[in-house]
Amino acid sequence: MEALIFLHKNNIVYRDLKPENVLLDHEGHIKLTDFGLAKNLGTKKGTTNSFCGTADYVAPEIIRGEFYDTSADIWSLGVLIYQMLTGHVPYEEEDREKLYNRIIFEDPDLSDPKISQEA
Repeated sequence: MEALIFLHKNNIVYRDLKPENVLLDHEGHIKLTDFGLAKNLGTKKGTTNSFCGTADYVAPEIIRGEFYDTSADIWSLGVLIYQMLTGHVPYEEEDREKLYNRIIFEDPDLSDPKISQEA
């Protein structure tokens, strides 16, 4: 995803990667939208610790209240790819506290038959 690479090269953490924010234009090009939660980290080693994002896609370090950088977006990208491969997010919980505990303490189930060996 070139948009995410561009943001990260410019020390911007996006923090809201999810299907609703990834669109296709009329020529089939992928477009990233809604930069409301994006934050410029300033320097190459910049971090932030504000809690934001969509629950199913939030990185563990954000949930734990730790300082994080653009790597938090990589977690969200992994969740998005998992969802594209299987049709569902890796952790499905109605209760937000249970969801956050699973994200922090459980590895995603990669044995889903929809995930090919190549993937």
